Amino acid sequence: MKIRILFVSAGLATLFAAPVFAQKGEVSNAKSAFETYDALRAANNGPLVKNALSKAKIAIDKASQNEKTSALPETYALKAAIYAHAAMADTIESTSAPIFGAAEEALVKAKDLDTKKENDKLIASAEAALAQGRLNAGVSLYRDKKYDDAYKAFDASQKYSKGDTSAMYYAGISAAAGKNYKGAIDQYKRLITTNFSENDKVYMDLSSLYLTEKDTVNALNVAGEAVKKFPANTELRKREIEISLQAGKVQEVLDKIISALKNDPKNKTLYLYAGLIYSQTADGNSAKIAKTKDAATIAALQKDKADNYAKASEMYKKAIEIDPTYFDAVLNLGYVTLNPAIDTYNAAQQLPAAKQKEYDAALLKAKTQFDAAKPYLEKATELQPNSTDAWKNLKTYYIGVQNAPKANEIQKKIDAIETKK
Repeated sequence: MKIRILFVSAGLATLFAAPVFAQKGEVSNAKSAFETYDALRAANNGPLVKNALSKAKIAIDKASQNEKTSALPETYALKAAIYAHAAMADTIESTSAPIFGAAEEALVKAKDLDTKKENDKLIASAEAALAQGRLNAGVSLYRDKKYDDAYKAFDASQKYSKGDTSAMYYAGISAAAGKNYKGAIDQYKRLITTNFSENDKVYMDLSSLYLTEKDTVNALNVAGEAVKKFPANTELRKREIEISLQAGKVQEVLDKIISALKNDPKNKTLYLYAGLIYSQTADGNSAKIAKTKDAATIAALQKDKADNYAKASEMYKKAIEIDPTYFDAVLNLGYVTLNPAIDTYNAAQQLPAAKQKEYDAALLKAKTQFDAAKPYLEKATELQPNSTDAWKNLKTYYIGVQNAPKANEIQKKIDAIETKK
């Protein structure tokens, strides 16, 4: 009898244990199917990949519903990985959202329970899929012009992929597009601390965002930092000069450049930057003149404008002496030589019909000034035949000397260049 009781007890124990082993088998099935999915995904085998992931999901759902296996760290880690990859594969926002949510919940539990770090690979796989899935979702949302949602998706992607510069950049772009300027600033501030390949552009955008927020102090600080990191980038130097003008600190920047030239008199770029300050100061006077009615003030502003164009011309010429093929200097020299001619021409158009002699004299003076600019304008188009700025300046010359056929011919070239872009 004792033997029979023991035998029956053993049989009952085996009978009761069978469902547990069966459910542990579902964890194994899920793991096996997920590993198959991973291997097939690497081989880019579409239909089989989908089938393997589906099997893995069915198995892990069964394991998650059984009280004996539902709380295992491995179960949560597998569910996080399987659901994360399923969410990543689902391109429809409405159906992928709950799958993302389930994956994220499982990931939190897996990290809490896996104190022995036995499921690190599964957790890493889940995080990589969640990061990529959020990134993919962000791209789709951005294309649909859902900029706020796109920003949130790109920002969420970074939670699972620390230091992902692409996600930061896209988040910044999305935030700016959605007029979430503070969010964009936050993303770009973090991005410029990395080695992101396009940080020169990020600095430019960040300075613009600060200006949008009317924060000229930080805009100028960012521009100055950008110039130090990218000293050869003329656009960033222009931005620093522009902001300095707005902040009333242009003299500080000019003093730095002039001081640098004393130690490096053969630096063509420094001459260009000095020229930019003088030419932009002159351009600033144009806006002031347009708003002023007092004749004496206008005369003083016009003189200061002409003086600054002359100083700019001197700086650009020095840069060209060092490098005759320096396009930026040639382009800008043409511009500052052309501008006084435009002023003379426009002033002539304001003369009354009774002052024909004065009109003729003004046009003759304007033509002389236009002709002085022509060699630089033509040189710029030769150095960079695809520069629309160069061709537009030359077109302005022909308008000024009243050669409409030539101006129209150049406009066709400009149209052709812009069509190719």
